[in-house]
Amino acid sequence: MAKSSPRRELTSQHPHRRHQGIGTKPPKVENVWSTLARIWTYIRTEKKLFLFVLIIVVISSVLSLLGPYLLGVAVDKIIADPITETLLQMVGLLLAVYFLHSVTSWLQNYWMIGISQNTVFSMRNHLFSHIQRLPLLFFQKRQHGELMSRLTNDMDNVSRTLNSAVIQFTTSILTIMGTIAIMIWLSPLLTLLTMTTVPVMYFGMKWITKRTGRYFKDQQKHLGEMNGYVEEIFSGHQIIKMYSQEKRVIDDFSKKNESLRNASYWAQTYSGFIPKLMNMLNNASFAIIVGAGGILALNGLISIGVIVTFTTYSRQFTRPLNDLANQYNMILSAVAGAERVFQIIDEAEENENDKDTEDIEQIKGDIVFDSVYFSYEDDQPILKNINFHAAKGETIALVGPTGAGKTTIISLLSRFYENDEGHIYIDGKDIKTITRESLRRQMGVVLQDSMLFHTTIRENIRYGRLDATDEEVEKVARAAHADDFIKRLPDGYDTILDSDGKGISHGQRQLLSIARAMLADPALLILDEATSSIDTVTEMKISAALQTLMQGCTSFVIAHRLNTIRNADQILVVSEGDIIEQGNHRELLKKKGFYADLVYTQTSEQYILKKC
Repeated sequence: MAKSSPRRELTSQHPHRRHQGIGTKPPKVENVWSTLARIWTYIRTEKKLFLFVLIIVVISSVLSLLGPYLLGVAVDKIIADPITETLLQMVGLLLAVYFLHSVTSWLQNYWMIGISQNTVFSMRNHLFSHIQRLPLLFFQKRQHGELMSRLTNDMDNVSRTLNSAVIQFTTSILTIMGTIAIMIWLSPLLTLLTMTTVPVMYFGMKWITKRTGRYFKDQQKHLGEMNGYVEEIFSGHQIIKMYSQEKRVIDDFSKKNESLRNASYWAQTYSGFIPKLMNMLNNASFAIIVGAGGILALNGLISIGVIVTFTTYSRQFTRPLNDLANQYNMILSAVAGAERVFQIIDEAEENENDKDTEDIEQIKGDIVFDSVYFSYEDDQPILKNINFHAAKGETIALVGPTGAGKTTIISLLSRFYENDEGHIYIDGKDIKTITRESLRRQMGVVLQDSMLFHTTIRENIRYGRLDATDEEVEKVARAAHADDFIKRLPDGYDTILDSDGKGISHGQRQLLSIARAMLADPALLILDEATSSIDTVTEMKISAALQTLMQGCTSFVIAHRLNTIRNADQILVVSEGDIIEQGNHRELLKKKGFYADLVYTQTSEQYILKKC
């Protein structure tokens, strides 16, 4: 085994460590069309309503084009025949058109909100359920906060864009096409003069949007990194204060915050050029229409009403162009977020290789490791030629220095990882032919770091077997010697624990984890430093309970305190990824090897402490 631990190796390759400053070239948004096509697969479930919304958008766009045209007609009619009745008719008609336009605009927005929320609901569900099926190694290589950012920030980005961008994008295209068609019909010459601003607009927009996409993606990346860092710091705030590292943490956060600020600054700065450019070109177009239109009207080529219509259409022409540019930026930002979501969805699931596996109804507990090799990286072996046999009902203890590979052996047995070479057999079946779900369903685990959920103590224990009654929950709590402290809590078994079990001591959390494992009544039991955080008196109390729990099931115990494993049927001494000694306590003492040295060292330390 390599000298450094696998966790340290993984941490050194963590994307959080590879900081990319704003000075480097940011990544461009990749595969825009394919990403949009994938988003469409989620919208398809609402395609009938979506098509209906598009029809409403067309009607709304026609009404928005009809208003300026009728306004010009009204001006010409009033100039030619200034009668009150004609004025009232035109005003009434204009009011009806603008009212219907408002109604259709409200309806399309209302229905599109429903479509977008349902779409993002499906995407978020898909992402979350997919994350549950990813292998353990995936989570060890990524920060939890960064993954949370993809579930929240990136999904919200997609949601905001779907709420507005789809409708406005379609409306803008229809408005531009309709506006140009009506303007050409009214006056081709004045239309040509008005369109002189379009080339400037096109090249200006091209220059801006070329830069905004990559900066929006960079902004999302830095936001995810900062969220991951904040989550990490909040989780370890006690250690930070203990070692007085507040200043370093603040400095690190400031650097990440500055990177996010710079990325956001350039993204917003470039996108902010768009309305400024549009306003300038809009005013230029207005001046051209007034000047050229006035000359044409004096020569009798067009009417005053046409000039009024053109001035309205010129603003209506540049506004959708402005909207298109803004929506394009929003779409690029959403695509950047969706890409980050799809990157996780495209990760290989843990059960993709389970096509030829089968459920196992009941595990007896006969375990064989036959020449097993494993490595996280191809050139860094973690386990080398692991061989042992655990008969049904035996207790197997694994001892050795930190990072030796003890927990990795257990992870292979649980199929959190897949061995590279060799075979692992359970009751004569290769473990790779058994589904992970049926295997883990018959395993009980108590880890060194107990994980509890933000719910009642009763439900935390019941997590071991969801159909357990309240009486069964309380029975195992008494067996694990957790009942006494639970009843002293304000609400007893109905006390709601804070996140990760905060509010009770680490040793008490460990007792609840042991009770949970007892409730599962497993065929295979794994105790990974299960009593490391429990005082000696409490450890003695639960020894009998653990012995009862371990009867009839095959148990694997990882421990550094050797007094907890003296009675194990087999003791495997693991060092640098290899089993260097194997036997029971007495046999290994007689060998006077690595294990004997460990026993002697701990016994000497205990003797010295007693004398002190």
